Amino acid sequence: MAGTITRLPEHVANQIAAGEVVQRPASVVKELLENAVDAGATDLQLVIKDSGKTLIQLIDNGSGMSAEDAQACFERHATSKIHQAEDLFKLHTKGFRGEALASIAAVAQVSLKTRTAKDEVGTEVKIAGSEITEVAECVTPVGTVLSVKNLFFNIPARRNFLKSNPVELRHIIDEFHRVALAHPELAFSLHSNDSLLFSLPKSNLKQRITGIFGAKTKERLVPVSEETDVVSVSGFVIKPEFSKKSRGDQFFFVNDRFIKSSYLHHAVTAAFEGLLRDKTVPGYFLFLKVPTDSIDINIHPTKTEIKFDDDHTIYAMLQASVKHSLGQFNVAPVLDFNRDEALDTPYDMNQATPKMPNIAVDPTFNPFKEKSSASRSNYQRLQQHQPSWEALYTQVDAADNKTDLEEITLESREVSGSFFESEEQQSQLPSLQLFGKYLASPTTGGLLLVHQRRAHQRVLYEDFLRRMGSEAANSQALLFPLTLELDTKQRALLQEVSDGMTHLGFEMNFEEQLSLTAIPTSVEAEQVGEVIENLLADLSADVPELSFSTNDALAKSMAKSLSVRSGSKMSQDEQQHLINQLFACKESGVSPFGKPTFKIVTNTEIDNKF
Repeated sequence: MAGTITRLPEHVANQIAAGEVVQRPASVVKELLENAVDAGATDLQLVIKDSGKTLIQLIDNGSGMSAEDAQACFERHATSKIHQAEDLFKLHTKGFRGEALASIAAVAQVSLKTRTAKDEVGTEVKIAGSEITEVAECVTPVGTVLSVKNLFFNIPARRNFLKSNPVELRHIIDEFHRVALAHPELAFSLHSNDSLLFSLPKSNLKQRITGIFGAKTKERLVPVSEETDVVSVSGFVIKPEFSKKSRGDQFFFVNDRFIKSSYLHHAVTAAFEGLLRDKTVPGYFLFLKVPTDSIDINIHPTKTEIKFDDDHTIYAMLQASVKHSLGQFNVAPVLDFNRDEALDTPYDMNQATPKMPNIAVDPTFNPFKEKSSASRSNYQRLQQHQPSWEALYTQVDAADNKTDLEEITLESREVSGSFFESEEQQSQLPSLQLFGKYLASPTTGGLLLVHQRRAHQRVLYEDFLRRMGSEAANSQALLFPLTLELDTKQRALLQEVSDGMTHLGFEMNFEEQLSLTAIPTSVEAEQVGEVIENLLADLSADVPELSFSTNDALAKSMAKSLSVRSGSKMSQDEQQHLINQLFACKESGVSPFGKPTFKIVTNTEIDNKF
């Protein structure tokens, strides 16, 4: 009987490995940038076309490669970073597995031009689908130019799974941010479809953060710096008043390598305890330096997860460092029980000369002298005219009574056998607001309970979808335009849904700052900032692909931001109007997020309670 286990062909094995390393164009960008940093480059230029689907090109001025290395680098597990297993715990480079270029070459058409400083001419290697098609000498500057064209050209199914261009571009920008923040001493630039998105010169960390996230970020940063034998913590945290509801400004770097760690994030959040607004997360750019033999990086293909030898100590050190910085720079309130504020001397009194206070004395004052008879008579007269409390309960004198009790008409209520004369009168009863959260209204079959926030979300959601389906938009022009500072990623998010926002009544101008010249009539000017912030958070968390999905996400986000809050008091007219609007909706039973908007407690259920 022939064996059932066979060895996979080389090209199939390469494609399987590529599925772990190259998931989308952003994965290619990450590997190319890290390889350039390991090569000692000081200037890295990234060029993107069609969000990386057509072209990803990286130009660096690193050490370059010889003709032999230029061909060997595309083989699996071929690397210059490590030579034996023990080197995995002495890593000082970004890459070490030797799988990146082999995986990229297995699913794309790759062109490599490279030259070392000692060579007069460079080497050009062209490879497609793991097969080298051309090797030749070429003229190229010192460094490497690596071009990745037509990603997943030989795997159409994988290419079909890619998202829209704006979505893929945002992922590329995220990877670009992570490498650029980890190495502020290097120069980076990013071009997308012949437009310059980022140009970051060599600088320090604070300048690099402001170069990426905007100039206003500078005044929001609080420095963190702690040196211990176990870990060295440095970087910045964002002041708690500028915390956001979305996660996007959270960056951890361990030995200049970006990582994701919910455990360390909890440590930072615990340090901000009592300072953050409800449902917001702190922002931070924190760098941890630990001995290389105390961490294990080789636990995930993307190398964004790290195993610490003593993670509990790292947690405690990180929390203490952040809390110390918040207190040191007067961000967090501090109580000092050893200091008496009453003894503090004002600054303008430090050089003042003490003087004897002036004392005024009345020589004619005699505390034993009796009061004058005039004052006593005035007091007695006041007592005589002051009515006593017993007068409130004495019988009114008939002579002083000016009111005839027979002339007073009192409203009388006829007592009937039932509370309601008809079913129609019962249905027209005013609703009742319970706990500032629910609306209760009696019906013929029982008691209607409406969740006011979810009901309002459903009403607004269908109204926004109806507006986006029509060309006419009700908007109010602003006398003074509202400006919001956005980074490149946030600007791309809003541009993606700009058509839908225009149908809602927003008029926007995208420049260095977002300028709003008109807003919908249903939105107050004070609400615009919160509406845009929530919209960016929702779009970042769940990025839509299709046009109708974009409008749907926009309508949901707007409905959530503008709906009535739990705890808000509503008048009788507002309550009845909301209930009528809810039952005029197409899907009145659930909110836009799939939660029930109302419940009916039947008469039978009420009777069973008794």
